[in-house]
Amino acid sequence: MNLNRLTVNHIRPARPRGAVLRRALGLFAASLIAGSTGAQAFPAMNMPVGVTVLSHDIYRIHMEVLWVCVAIAVAVFGVMIAALVRFRHSKGAVADTTMTHSTAAEVTWTIIPVVILVAMAIPATRTMLKIDDTSDAGLTIRVTGYQWKWQYTYLGQASGISFFSTLSQSSNFARQLDSGIDPRTVPHYLLSVDHPLVIPSGVKVRLLITSADVIHAWWVPAFGVKRSAIPGFVNELWVKVLPGHEGVYRGQCAALCGRDHGFMPIVVDVKTPADFAKWVAAQKAALKQASAVPVPATTAPNEAPVARAPVGPGAALSRRPLTAQILD
Repeated sequence: MNLNRLTVNHIRPARPRGAVLRRALGLFAASLIAGSTGAQAFPAMNMPVGVTVLSHDIYRIHMEVLWVCVAIAVAVFGVMIAALVRFRHSKGAVADTTMTHSTAAEVTWTIIPVVILVAMAIPATRTMLKIDDTSDAGLTIRVTGYQWKWQYTYLGQASGISFFSTLSQSSNFARQLDSGIDPRTVPHYLLSVDHPLVIPSGVKVRLLITSADVIHAWWVPAFGVKRSAIPGFVNELWVKVLPGHEGVYRGQCAALCGRDHGFMPIVVDVKTPADFAKWVAAQKAALKQASAVPVPATTAPNEAPVARAPVGPGAALSRRPLTAQILD
């Protein structure tokens, strides 16, 4: 045993309690300052801002409620800590056993929480009503979920464009058992498709979401919203990507839709309005050209057509060229 070390430790002067409290308060203040820039310094610890009007509104409410909760925690725990330090037994404090009821205190701690809840409920309700308001949309798209692909059908000015969006071949091959492919070498493994959904930025896009078999859920995290695709029902959703945020955004089916549920990604390609108009024109021209080409007969005269087996995920139907899929 090192007696010299023990002696040094025992004669080391004790740190004053005030210094310990000041140090704790300093660390707490530093954490508050770091939290104020959490979106930049700690992006993984905070809710993402997103790229749509709704995602920005949701993030704003999230931060407002967060700071209200921080203020409440500081006030409540501050009073508790002050009471514990000031009225502790070591300083001769004696408990008051005569006080059993205080009407003023009960009214105060009832009114204050009610006011806080109402103040937070007003902007939250306003945003919830805004999420469900799909009026005045500049573009409408019908989204139909299948096991395990999505079908996008454009309505209005872009009517006639319809295609299936299926897991890309690179991810589909790599996911097979004993494929010998390292998934880390596949770009955007399980998050890439053959035909992404294309929408313009700065335009309110209304999505009519349904399903043809089981319950699915259309979800792109950067858009800040999600809707279930239920057979026999049509749910509405709208997104408006802010100008300057054009690009490719990825998501997944967020419902446990059965076997191969994890292989049903969602990819949205956001273009500028001008580029989107060019894309629509090119698709319509290709569809018109494809409809003019005569379709060769696949069966001989007086011969019954051969029934085909149902197609599964990644089958040839979903991998046909986009321009070859024409609305009936």
